[in-house]
Amino acid sequence: MTLDSGIVCGKCDLLNPLEKTSCSSCGNDLSFKQDNNSVASDKTTKDLRSVSQTVEKDEDMEQARHLVCTDCYSPIPAGHKFCGKCGKPVEGNDPKDPDFFGELQTPGKAKLILVKGEGVDGMSYHLNSTEHLAGRSQGEILFGEDHWLSPAHATFLYNDEGNLVIRDESSLNGVFIGLSEPLQISPGTVFMAGEQIFRVEEMASVDPNPESDGTYFFSSPFTGSNFRIVQVLEGGGDGMVVNPKENEVIIGREDADMNFPSDPFISGNHVKIETTANGLVMTDLASKNGTFVKINKERVLNHGDYLFLGRQLLRVEITN
Repeated sequence: MTLDSGIVCGKCDLLNPLEKTSCSSCGNDLSFKQDNNSVASDKTTKDLRSVSQTVEKDEDMEQARHLVCTDCYSPIPAGHKFCGKCGKPVEGNDPKDPDFFGELQTPGKAKLILVKGEGVDGMSYHLNSTEHLAGRSQGEILFGEDHWLSPAHATFLYNDEGNLVIRDESSLNGVFIGLSEPLQISPGTVFMAGEQIFRVEEMASVDPNPESDGTYFFSSPFTGSNFRIVQVLEGGGDGMVVNPKENEVIIGREDADMNFPSDPFISGNHVKIETTANGLVMTDLASKNGTFVKINKERVLNHGDYLFLGRQLLRVEITN
């Protein structure tokens, strides 16, 4: 097999001998033009220079992205002399190693995982500063479409011992924490099972004596209990009210003392409130979605805790 070498005419595609300076067929100039090569070379040089500058900018941005304040761990843009969060000078602040606890994950600090609610499930809110306000329109953690949240609802902060604390900022609907073990409660406790809200009330004393004329008040038999459970309806009104039988009330979807068959988030037997030697005790009955108790102003949070802010279900994760 013989391979012919030569110059192919760019006009008529005829293969010409190497020594030819013009096409034998159409006369097209086959000579090599140095000025065209110079133009191509200049263009290539400019393109390489542009790519090099882009890489340098990307490297600078990557370095700035990992520059964080050593006090509050907030990101600091390149060129800034002070932390925008706490005001600490940034001289001597070394960029954090992105392969080990970047600017959004810090040893000993916590983050919140959105389990269900507004936004993307699984979204993380990192609590690296000293305080983080959550609400509908104020603070660092915002859920603008949740109208069960107050504008400034609750604050996440670290106490003197370094523990994560949540503080209710006098919100209308409060903060609910998941029940992880039997809890001693008192009258006035508000809790949630499924989509239902309940309040524990102390029973008023009953006068068994007749009126002055000897007539007894006509009423249902009294079981002698010292508490009752009241369902709280939208708007704050009272719904179902149940007194305990044999010193306990079980709430669930079916075969309970208070039944809610249309609530898809409540288990068959969900939660029990009973009178014990130590007072009233609330116990979650291994329900699928848990029982949540409204906190009184402040509460220390632990790794794995679940909490409701408005309609937002969040899980607490604390790094070691």
